[in-house]
Amino acid sequence: MTKRINLALQGGGAHGAFTWGVLDRILDEDDIEIASISGTSAGALNGAAFKAGWQHDGRDGARENLNWFWGQIGAVQDDGLAQWMSVVSPDPGVLSKALKYLPAFVARDATMRMFSPYSYGALYQNPLEPIVERFNFEAVCGDQGPDLFVCATNVRSGKIRVFQGDEVGPEALLATACLPTVFKAVEFEDPKTGQVEAFWDGGYTGNPALFPLFSETYPDDILILNINPLQRPDMPRDGQAIQNRINEIGFNTSLLRELRAIDFVKRLLADGNVPKGTMKDVLIHMVADDDLMVKLGVATKMIPQPVVLAKLKDAGRTAADRFLTAYKQDLNTRATVDLAAMFA
Repeated sequence: MTKRINLALQGGGAHGAFTWGVLDRILDEDDIEIASISGTSAGALNGAAFKAGWQHDGRDGARENLNWFWGQIGAVQDDGLAQWMSVVSPDPGVLSKALKYLPAFVARDATMRMFSPYSYGALYQNPLEPIVERFNFEAVCGDQGPDLFVCATNVRSGKIRVFQGDEVGPEALLATACLPTVFKAVEFEDPKTGQVEAFWDGGYTGNPALFPLFSETYPDDILILNINPLQRPDMPRDGQAIQNRINEIGFNTSLLRELRAIDFVKRLLADGNVPKGTMKDVLIHMVADDDLMVKLGVATKMIPQPVVLAKLKDAGRTAADRFLTAYKQDLNTRATVDLAAMFA
């Protein structure tokens, strides 16, 4: 029997290659149908690549388009070469530390702290723009495959803006991945207001937003692909580590707030304080690899190093396989994340 689920895809720069691996593994399961996808930043780009590929050629098209997208970002496309590089290259944590101290990265990090992206004048460019412009937006907005929701932050109002359907164009995808210390705000006419609005990364207000997936037309199950560690065992002590943890906490806050609200509703339903059926009883699942992610830092988020991308993809496939082996039979039946314990 087909199991229908929704996907919630977090942002996290080049670490989004982990989500690539998870999606690649889920595509192996012919009896799992993705009803909708809510994504932010790298999660939204993964979702758009998935949706466009699905529109073209179903599962094979989704896999091919995800491979194309990450190839543009910097991943090695030859599986044999990627495996060889993975074997001879250092552990991702070691590589992350090495990248952190590269003079070029140190200089770039210092420049971002001292200068605004508006300081570069005619020299400014967004490296994602030529990649995003090559997406097939007729397919991204098509009526086949999962519904897609893309989250961005309205700079002036500070509110979340969720783009969907025909609203998901290149501007929306650039907006959802617009870190304000790196890129100029993405400004365009918002079809909802008819006014020119400025947008930053959606992670500040929804990483990703879960509420678009609460519609009665979608299944109860939401599978969250988490790439920002919820917990780090070690205290950050240098400037980069402190800033990275600040960003992780900030980008997880909106997700945790929505999960707490879901837990509250589930308790109301369980205690009989509201009649069943009046509110949706959401079933939460999660795929993550915090053991790997805590070894990585901001350098591997910002620098799409081919070896790290390959290892992140492999880690995503492994984590998804572990989840499916343990919990696939629970989909559409019960939650596999204990929200009460999470917020105890």
